Amino acid sequence: MSFWEYLGNRHQTLLTDAYQHASAVFQCMVAATLIGVVLGVLTYRSEWAGNLATTATATILTVPSLAMIGLLIPIVGLGVPPTVISLTLYGLLPIVRNAIVGLRGVDPMLVDAALGIGMSRLTRLLRVELPLAWPPILTGIRVSTQMLMGIAAIAAYASGPGLGNEIFRGLASLGSRNALNQVLAGTVGIIILALLFDAAYVLIGRLTIPRGIRG
Repeated sequence: MSFWEYLGNRHQTLLTDAYQHASAVFQCMVAATLIGVVLGVLTYRSEWAGNLATTATATILTVPSLAMIGLLIPIVGLGVPPTVISLTLYGLLPIVRNAIVGLRGVDPMLVDAALGIGMSRLTRLLRVELPLAWPPILTGIRVSTQMLMGIAAIAAYASGPGLGNEIFRGLASLGSRNALNQVLAGTVGIIILALLFDAAYVLIGRLTIPRGIRG
């Protein structure tokens, strides 16, 4: 059976797996973004705190994804929970690091001007600092998403959702007629999803970043 025939026969299953893969990555990126930005806001004013946050999230990335999921299975079981926890943790570093860099890069004169017109610290953060730090934060989100697209495939090891199931089925049946088609379908599907997500981020950047800041 050719690859195109395989896609035609399995398109419904592949579309379901692709939707679950994209949904898992999207939800974990939302969680990672919220946690990462909060960590950045809490630590960017202090050199040691910022370094601690960056080092802690970087350390998470040194843990192999299979090991991370394997360690989580006895605690939270199989399926979605270990997938969500591991992907969220892996997505933190680029967002935390870029949030800290972006917030520290805001022109102090603009912050002083906002203070001069009576803005509270929270208002300055929400209306001045975070909007100006948004471009690097968005870059961090893009990097995290590309990483998680590939790491999410490992979730199939813990009966997680997504295109990794297609890849693992193919690897488990190497030598069979459709083994290569299964691995190829899962891999190509992940690449296409990554490109679609990245295109969406480019559009979000164009809509949310003023042209002067975009350069």
